[in-house]
Amino acid sequence: MEYLNNVLEWVKSIGLEQVITVLIALGTSIFFFIFCNTFAYIIVKLFNFNIKSKEKIKANAFYTPLKIFFALLGVYIGIIILKLNADIMTQINKYYTVINIILLAIALAGIFKVDSDFMQKVQKRSNLDISDNRLNFFCKIIRVVIYIVAGLIIITKLGYNLTGIIAGLGVGGVILTLAAQDTAKNLFGGLMIIMDKPFAVGEWIQTTNFEGIVEDITFRSTRIRTWDNTLANIPNGSLANESIINCSKMEKRKYKLDIKIDLDTPLQTVKRVISKIYFMLINHPNVINDDTYVKFDEIKEDGINIMILVYTNSIDYGTYLNAKEKINENILEILEHENVKIAYRTTSVLIKNEEFNIRHLKDDKETETAN
Repeated sequence: MEYLNNVLEWVKSIGLEQVITVLIALGTSIFFFIFCNTFAYIIVKLFNFNIKSKEKIKANAFYTPLKIFFALLGVYIGIIILKLNADIMTQINKYYTVINIILLAIALAGIFKVDSDFMQKVQKRSNLDISDNRLNFFCKIIRVVIYIVAGLIIITKLGYNLTGIIAGLGVGGVILTLAAQDTAKNLFGGLMIIMDKPFAVGEWIQTTNFEGIVEDITFRSTRIRTWDNTLANIPNGSLANESIINCSKMEKRKYKLDIKIDLDTPLQTVKRVISKIYFMLINHPNVINDDTYVKFDEIKEDGINIMILVYTNSIDYGTYLNAKEKINENILEILEHENVKIAYRTTSVLIKNEEFNIRHLKDDKETETAN
């Protein structure tokens, strides 16, 4: 009961002027909160007047930070209207400034993305011949620099001695260098990969231990989606020192096949089979005619070897398998039509009769003794 009386006394002590001030402050905050989307949209629209789509306006890097800024601005103005204690206002001003710095850093970092309108305009106007790989890497560097600068400014605004912090980093630099040797190695490896361009995102590569599609190249590692649908994160330091086969750069695929037929096959039949296989290959839609070879290669103990070497224009692995399957079917049809049998590996086994050899040796000795 006593607590309730105290509350009633406090309410009675509030003057009409204070109530009006609180209502004005609250109304200001609500007003900016309701119209923060509109204010952000208008400002972004002023700098992108040619864009008619609302979705593109809202996708702009500055839209969301501006929306948050106006919502917080309403709260900040409401606090000013309340005329709080000077010490409290000093702290509020400090943290309000910090929040604005963070919002600005997020907005600036957002425009330095490969798919942002700003970067696309810069690339078109400057006629930059830069692959998405390198452009993405440099955009990441710029974003990191923006966040570092914003962090240093925030440290200063919070009242910390930046000189002392830098001096402390200098003392601990040796420890950090020793502890981060692998990280530095991976960073330089990533830079070399970006500059040399042995592969790009979306390409199919083979390394010593992995094979698959490159999904992303970061500062520290490269992500490869392998054929069993697992994601391999390979450190750039290791990858930069490996031999890399970029399968996406191949212009054609080789298919080599050796067919061994019976030794009893007549020569004219062999020539006819070779001619038919060659004619079938040069008329195949997936075979490059200039690099097609069908030759009577070797005569071996177990058969006659016909060497077939073709190059297909089927770069995609699935298409290549389909083309190879069709070629094999056509070859078998030709052999079947010519009644030619494929030779199988044979092995001759010599069985030694020990009992016969011992008996024969005894007979020889008895003959010598009699003589």
